[in-house]
Amino acid sequence: MTEVAVVGAGLMGHALALVYALGGHAVRLTDSKPETLARAPGLMATALATLREGGEVDASWTSERLARAVQPCATLAEAVKGAALVVEAIVEETAAKRTLYAALAGLMDATAVLASNTSHLDIFPLVPDALQSRTLIAHWYTPPYLVDLVDVVGSPRTDPAAIEFVRATVAAMGKAPVVFQKFVPGYVANRIQAAISQEVYRMIDEGLVTPREVDLSVIHGLALRIPVLGHLAKADFTGLPLVQRSMANKKDAPPPPPPRGNSPTLDKLLAAGHTGVMSGRGFFDWGGRTPEELFRDRDRRLITLKQAMRKMGGPLEGK
Repeated sequence: MTEVAVVGAGLMGHALALVYALGGHAVRLTDSKPETLARAPGLMATALATLREGGEVDASWTSERLARAVQPCATLAEAVKGAALVVEAIVEETAAKRTLYAALAGLMDATAVLASNTSHLDIFPLVPDALQSRTLIAHWYTPPYLVDLVDVVGSPRTDPAAIEFVRATVAAMGKAPVVFQKFVPGYVANRIQAAISQEVYRMIDEGLVTPREVDLSVIHGLALRIPVLGHLAKADFTGLPLVQRSMANKKDAPPPPPPRGNSPTLDKLLAAGHTGVMSGRGFFDWGGRTPEELFRDRDRRLITLKQAMRKMGGPLEGK
């Protein structure tokens, strides 16, 4: 059992605290906003109930056991004291991360490892020298208690032993760590998603398609094959000569990078306060159900899909 501190109790932070607790670790969770920290236990309990009902955790995992496994802490110092692993899951803002890392340099134990959940930021220039050898990225995907991929990467100054410690810890919890030799913004999965998003937002901004048409195309055209074959194995089954001809016959040019500030459609939604499920509306209207109800419904469906994948033996893989 490792003592783990999770800094940031928002959408990813509370879920990561749950993951590490289910993995058998003692977790302390903190957040700079008391209201965010106060909401975290309820969100974790809801997710745990869904996992228990779906058979992904055994019946011994009650809300009471979870409350013993994850201790909310009002201060950063209280959370990180004695922790062997400090998980950073705060907002993706350079200034906020730099400030936090400076504080952690004076609070973390001398041998503790810092693992950032950053999606795109190169955090290593923000880390004080005292933490450089013990800092790496361990990037999870939403919801991390169901999505197994974890991107792991250090800087040239990161001790390989720290990378192996995190890789082994993640793997021991049944997750799928992918260790990169150097930091690549977005890693693999996020870069693919970013390319999809860029094309999708362009088509929506130009009025070519609706959000519903986009999601129907992804669900019924892409999603069925990806869990079974991935992308490159799918190309092998399609036949590489056809893939080559399709690329040669492609008429539409890749869209230019979006201007700073994303897409006009996205900017308009955010200006109206439509942030997604948490506000009840984003591209779609989610009103009438609480975020907890929506997360629970999503997780139930993901559990069913995950169990079906296990039943059929996982993806079809070549050597």
